[in-house]
Amino acid sequence: MTGIVKRFGGVTALDSVDFELRRGEVMALVGDNGAGKSTLIKTLAGAHMPDEGVIALDGEAVRFTSPQDAWRRGVATIFQELALAGKMTIADNIFLGREITRTVAGIKFLDRRAMHRRSRELLEQLDVVVPDIHTWVEYLSGGQRQGVAIARALNIDADVIVMDEPTAALAVAEVRKVLEFIKTLRRQGKSVILISHNVPDVFEVSDRITVLRRGKRIGLLETDKTTPEEVVGYITGATEAKRHARTAH
Repeated sequence: MTGIVKRFGGVTALDSVDFELRRGEVMALVGDNGAGKSTLIKTLAGAHMPDEGVIALDGEAVRFTSPQDAWRRGVATIFQELALAGKMTIADNIFLGREITRTVAGIKFLDRRAMHRRSRELLEQLDVVVPDIHTWVEYLSGGQRQGVAIARALNIDADVIVMDEPTAALAVAEVRKVLEFIKTLRRQGKSVILISHNVPDVFEVSDRITVLRRGKRIGLLETDKTTPEEVVGYITGATEAKRHARTAH
Protein backbone atom coordinates (compact mmCIF):
# COMPACT_ATOMS: atom_id res chain seq x y z
CA MET A 1 0.00 0.00 0.00
CA THR A 2 1.56 3.28 -1.13
CA GLY A 3 0.41 6.82 -0.41
CA ILE A 4 -3.00 5.75 0.88
CA VAL A 5 -5.33 8.65 1.61
CA LYS A 6 -8.84 8.21 3.01
CA ARG A 7 -11.13 11.09 3.89
CA PHE A 8 -14.50 11.10 5.60
CA GLY A 9 -16.01 14.50 4.88
CA GLY A 10 -13.50 17.04 6.11
CA VAL A 11 -11.60 14.53 8.24
CA THR A 12 -8.48 12.87 6.83
CA ALA A 13 -8.37 9.43 8.46
CA LEU A 14 -5.32 8.26 6.49
CA ASP A 15 -2.71 10.75 5.32
CA SER A 16 -0.39 9.30 2.63
CA VAL A 17 0.19 6.06 4.52
CA ASP A 18 2.67 3.49 3.22
CA PHE A 19 2.26 -0.08 4.42
CA GLU A 20 4.23 -3.11 3.29
CA LEU A 21 4.05 -6.81 4.06
CA ARG A 22 6.55 -9.51 3.13
CA ARG A 23 5.66 -13.07 2.34
CA GLY A 24 5.72 -15.29 5.43
CA GLU A 25 6.03 -12.51 8.02
CA VAL A 26 3.89 -11.28 10.88
CA MET A 27 3.48 -7.51 10.72
CA ALA A 28 1.99 -5.88 13.79
CA LEU A 29 -0.09 -2.74 13.28
CA VAL A 30 -0.30 -0.62 16.42
CA GLY A 31 -1.52 2.80 17.45
CA ASP A 32 -3.92 4.53 19.81
CA ASN A 33 -7.66 4.66 19.21
CA GLY A 34 -8.25 6.94 16.24
CA ALA A 35 -4.77 6.37 14.82
CA GLY A 36 -6.18 4.96 11.57
CA LYS A 37 -5.62 1.23 12.06
CA SER A 38 -9.18 0.15 11.35
CA THR A 39 -9.49 2.48 8.38
CA LEU A 40 -6.27 1.15 6.87
CA ILE A 41 -7.34 -2.46 7.29
CA LYS A 42 -10.85 -1.80 5.95
CA THR A 43 -9.24 -0.14 2.94
CA LEU A 44 -7.04 -3.19 2.37
CA ALA A 45 -10.05 -5.47 2.87
CA GLY A 46 -12.17 -3.68 0.28
CA ALA A 47 -14.65 -2.26 2.80
CA HIS A 48 -13.40 1.29 2.06
CA MET A 49 -12.16 2.67 -1.24
CA PRO A 50 -9.03 4.84 -0.95
CA ASP A 51 -9.30 8.43 -2.18
CA GLU A 52 -5.66 8.33 -3.25
CA GLY A 53 -2.86 5.78 -3.36
CA VAL A 54 -2.14 2.35 -4.75
CA ILE A 55 -2.65 -1.16 -3.36
CA ALA A 56 -0.42 -3.80 -4.95
CA LEU A 57 -0.42 -7.56 -4.49
CA ASP A 58 2.69 -9.43 -5.64
CA GLY A 59 3.72 -6.32 -7.55
CA GLU A 60 0.40 -5.99 -9.38
CA ALA A 61 -1.88 -3.03 -8.69
CA VAL A 62 -5.27 -4.19 -7.43
CA ARG A 63 -8.55 -2.50 -6.58
CA PHE A 64 -10.79 -4.41 -4.21
CA THR A 65 -14.44 -3.39 -4.48
CA SER A 66 -15.65 -5.42 -1.49
CA PRO A 67 -14.36 -7.74 1.25
CA GLN A 68 -15.58 -10.67 -0.87
CA ASP A 69 -13.47 -9.39 -3.77
CA ALA A 70 -10.41 -9.24 -1.47
CA TRP A 71 -11.10 -12.77 -0.20
CA ARG A 72 -11.22 -14.03 -3.80
CA ARG A 73 -7.76 -12.54 -4.32
CA GLY A 74 -6.40 -14.24 -1.21
CA VAL A 75 -6.63 -11.39 1.32
CA ALA A 76 -8.75 -12.56 4.25
CA THR A 77 -9.64 -10.20 7.08
CA ILE A 78 -10.86 -11.61 10.38
CA PHE A 79 -12.58 -8.67 12.03
CA GLN A 80 -12.93 -8.44 15.79
CA GLU A 81 -16.62 -9.40 15.60
CA LEU A 82 -15.56 -12.52 13.59
CA ALA A 83 -18.77 -12.67 11.46
CA LEU A 84 -19.35 -16.33 12.28
CA ALA A 85 -22.85 -17.80 12.25
CA GLY A 86 -23.53 -18.95 15.80
CA LYS A 87 -26.37 -21.30 14.94
CA MET A 88 -24.41 -23.11 12.24
CA THR A 89 -21.91 -25.92 12.71
CA ILE A 90 -18.15 -25.52 12.66
CA ALA A 91 -17.91 -27.15 9.23
CA ASP A 92 -20.75 -25.05 7.81
CA ASN A 93 -18.99 -21.88 8.97
CA ILE A 94 -15.67 -22.92 7.46
CA PHE A 95 -17.35 -23.57 4.10
CA LEU A 96 -19.86 -20.71 4.22
CA GLY A 97 -20.22 -19.47 0.64
CA ARG A 98 -17.73 -22.06 -0.64
CA GLU A 99 -19.66 -25.29 -0.14
CA ILE A 100 -18.46 -28.49 -1.79
CA THR A 101 -21.09 -30.14 -3.97
CA ARG A 102 -21.46 -33.41 -5.83
CA THR A 103 -23.79 -34.22 -8.67
CA VAL A 104 -26.09 -37.23 -8.63
CA ALA A 105 -28.37 -37.86 -11.60
CA GLY A 106 -27.85 -34.29 -12.72
CA ILE A 107 -28.79 -32.83 -9.33
CA LYS A 108 -26.29 -31.03 -7.09
CA PHE A 109 -26.09 -31.99 -3.42
CA LEU A 110 -23.88 -30.68 -0.63
CA ASP A 111 -20.98 -33.06 -0.10
CA ARG A 112 -21.04 -32.88 3.68
CA ARG A 113 -18.64 -35.78 4.09
CA ALA A 114 -15.98 -33.94 2.08
CA MET A 115 -16.59 -30.70 3.97
CA HIS A 116 -16.37 -32.43 7.34
CA ARG A 117 -13.15 -34.19 6.33
CA ARG A 118 -11.55 -30.96 5.08
CA SER A 119 -12.70 -29.04 8.17
CA ARG A 120 -11.00 -31.59 10.43
CA GLU A 121 -7.80 -31.31 8.37
CA LEU A 122 -7.75 -27.52 8.64
CA LEU A 123 -8.39 -27.53 12.39
CA GLU A 124 -5.69 -30.16 12.89
CA GLN A 125 -3.22 -27.97 10.98
CA LEU A 126 -3.88 -25.21 13.50
CA ASP A 127 -4.04 -27.59 16.46
CA VAL A 128 -7.56 -26.36 17.25
CA VAL A 129 -9.33 -28.69 19.67
CA VAL A 130 -13.14 -28.65 19.36
CA PRO A 131 -15.79 -30.97 20.85
CA ASP A 132 -17.10 -32.11 17.47
CA ILE A 133 -17.17 -30.81 13.91
CA HIS A 134 -20.99 -30.72 14.13
CA THR A 135 -20.97 -28.38 17.15
CA TRP A 136 -22.72 -25.04 16.72
CA VAL A 137 -20.24 -22.17 16.83
CA GLU A 138 -22.20 -20.38 19.57
CA TYR A 139 -21.08 -23.09 22.01
CA LEU A 140 -17.35 -22.55 21.34
CA SER A 141 -14.93 -20.51 23.44
CA GLY A 142 -13.43 -17.28 22.12
CA GLY A 143 -10.16 -18.98 21.23
CA GLN A 144 -11.94 -21.81 19.43
CA ARG A 145 -13.97 -19.29 17.42
CA GLN A 146 -10.76 -17.57 16.36
CA GLY A 147 -9.47 -20.97 15.25
CA VAL A 148 -12.59 -21.57 13.14
CA ALA A 149 -12.29 -18.11 11.56
CA ILE A 150 -8.64 -18.77 10.68
CA ALA A 151 -9.54 -22.20 9.29
CA ARG A 152 -12.08 -20.51 7.02
CA ALA A 153 -9.34 -18.19 5.74
CA LEU A 154 -7.06 -21.16 5.11
CA ASN A 155 -9.89 -22.89 3.26
CA ILE A 156 -9.80 -20.19 0.58
CA ASP A 157 -6.00 -20.56 0.47
CA ALA A 158 -5.50 -16.96 1.61
CA ASP A 159 -1.93 -15.70 1.36
CA VAL A 160 -2.59 -12.64 3.54
CA ILE A 161 -4.54 -13.00 6.78
CA VAL A 162 -5.49 -9.88 8.72
CA MET A 163 -6.41 -10.35 12.37
CA ASP A 164 -8.15 -7.47 14.13
CA GLU A 165 -7.55 -7.58 17.90
CA PRO A 166 -7.79 -11.40 18.00
CA THR A 167 -6.89 -11.67 21.70
CA ALA A 168 -9.23 -8.95 22.97
CA ALA A 169 -11.42 -10.12 25.88
CA LEU A 170 -9.88 -13.61 25.94
CA ALA A 171 -8.64 -15.43 29.03
CA VAL A 172 -4.89 -16.06 29.32
CA ALA A 173 -5.10 -19.68 28.14
CA GLU A 174 -7.16 -18.63 25.11
CA VAL A 175 -4.68 -15.87 24.26
CA ARG A 176 -1.91 -18.47 24.21
CA LYS A 177 -3.89 -20.53 21.70
CA VAL A 178 -4.42 -17.58 19.37
CA LEU A 179 -0.74 -16.62 19.47
CA GLU A 180 0.15 -20.20 18.59
CA PHE A 181 -2.30 -20.02 15.66
CA ILE A 182 -0.38 -16.99 14.37
CA LYS A 183 2.97 -18.76 14.69
CA THR A 184 1.53 -21.75 12.81
CA LEU A 185 0.39 -19.49 9.97
CA ARG A 186 3.89 -18.03 9.67
CA ARG A 187 5.42 -21.51 9.55
CA GLN A 188 3.03 -22.28 6.69
CA GLY A 189 4.37 -19.29 4.76
CA LYS A 190 1.31 -17.10 5.25
CA SER A 191 1.63 -13.35 5.72
CA VAL A 192 -0.19 -12.08 8.81
CA ILE A 193 -1.19 -8.56 9.81
CA LEU A 194 -1.87 -8.38 13.55
CA ILE A 195 -3.76 -5.38 14.90
CA SER A 196 -3.30 -5.26 18.65
CA HIS A 197 -3.11 -2.98 21.66
CA ASN A 198 -1.26 -5.68 23.59
CA VAL A 199 2.43 -4.85 23.27
CA PRO A 200 3.71 -8.10 24.87
CA ASP A 201 1.67 -10.12 22.34
CA VAL A 202 3.09 -8.01 19.53
CA PHE A 203 6.64 -8.69 20.65
CA GLU A 204 6.01 -12.41 21.00
CA VAL A 205 4.80 -13.07 17.46
CA SER A 206 5.68 -10.19 15.13
CA ASP A 207 8.67 -9.73 12.83
CA ARG A 208 8.08 -6.02 12.24
CA ILE A 209 5.86 -3.32 13.70
CA THR A 210 4.08 -0.50 11.89
CA VAL A 211 3.00 2.40 14.11
CA LEU A 212 0.21 4.77 13.11
CA ARG A 213 -0.53 8.04 14.85
CA ARG A 214 -3.21 10.53 13.83
CA GLY A 215 -3.59 8.96 10.41
CA LYS A 216 0.10 8.85 9.55
CA ARG A 217 2.73 6.14 9.66
CA ILE A 218 5.32 7.37 12.12
CA GLY A 219 7.31 4.17 12.64
CA LEU A 220 8.34 0.96 10.90
CA LEU A 221 10.39 -1.09 13.34
CA GLU A 222 12.17 -4.44 13.36
CA THR A 223 10.75 -6.22 16.41
CA ASP A 224 14.08 -7.72 17.48
CA LYS A 225 15.79 -4.32 17.22
CA THR A 226 13.39 -2.25 19.28
CA THR A 227 11.88 -2.31 22.77
CA PRO A 228 8.36 -2.16 24.18
CA GLU A 229 9.22 1.22 25.65
CA GLU A 230 10.20 2.61 22.25
CA VAL A 231 7.03 1.29 20.63
CA VAL A 232 4.86 2.81 23.37
CA GLY A 233 6.77 6.05 22.88
CA TYR A 234 5.84 6.08 19.21
CA ILE A 235 2.20 5.28 20.00
CA THR A 236 1.87 8.08 22.58
CA GLY A 237 3.95 10.61 20.68
CA ALA A 238 6.65 10.75 23.37
CA THR A 239 9.36 9.55 20.97
CA GLU A 240 8.42 12.22 18.44
CA ALA A 241 8.39 14.89 21.15
CA LYS A 242 11.89 13.89 22.29
CA ARG A 243 13.13 14.05 18.71
CA HIS A 244 11.73 17.57 18.28
CA ALA A 245 13.26 18.62 21.60
CA ARG A 246 16.71 17.41 20.51
CA THR A 247 16.32 19.22 17.18
CA ALA A 248 15.35 22.43 18.96
CA HIS A 249 18.54 22.31 21.00
